[in-house]
Amino acid sequence: MTGTTLSDRAILRISGDDAKPFLQGLLTRDVLGLKADEPRWTALLTPQGKALFDFILWADGEDILIDCEGAQAEALAKRLTIYRLRRKVAIVKEEGLAVHWALDAEDKPLDPRLDALGHRWIAPADDGDASTGFRAHRLALGVFEGMGELGQDQILWLETNAAELCGVDYDKGCYIGQENTARMHYRNKVNRRLVAVPLAEADEKRQKAALPDLGLSIELRRVEDMAPATLPGWLAGAIAEQAAE
Repeated sequence: MTGTTLSDRAILRISGDDAKPFLQGLLTRDVLGLKADEPRWTALLTPQGKALFDFILWADGEDILIDCEGAQAEALAKRLTIYRLRRKVAIVKEEGLAVHWALDAEDKPLDPRLDALGHRWIAPADDGDASTGFRAHRLALGVFEGMGELGQDQILWLETNAAELCGVDYDKGCYIGQENTARMHYRNKVNRRLVAVPLAEADEKRQKAALPDLGLSIELRRVEDMAPATLPGWLAGAIAEQAAE
């Protein structure tokens, strides 16, 4: 298998006696129960529940590896350092490893957000680059990530379809942004959703990102304005379930 490296991703290593409890109090997913080869998509939010950084967690012994957007790795490390205070936690960029992706790699873990995204794993980098292929495949499935698509301190975490993509635990205890996130969930108040529409049908008032190379516009639209037939199946089903509750 060649050309599987996602060159636009980076890895941060979080280590030390307090590493897991430290992240547990910050992130939307449970960290204490993280297991090898069972990655979890999560986020660091604002106190209001808006997305700041999204990333994937991997267990590496007692350490945690953060599979994050490469362009934001330094900013994420700095933000985590602010919260570290006096805890015994080290935050460093892992230069010897890279994130890999392939649609057909049965011996590797599935992407934790959606099985249809394919397989994902961490290993030393190869000479290829699968970033463009993965991006096109991911967006075709209506799955968004990174500052360019989710924004920063702009969109509520549940409006990014985080619950449907396994990006939040409601029974893990407190974390930054937990109060508003839980309130939205239990009151069934996710009234807007991040979706991709053809660029020719873009609404500039709702647009969060334009992707001319793929002919797509990423927009935050009200649920009642969405036609189920235009949505990916996993999201249309989730919205229908919400409406029936």
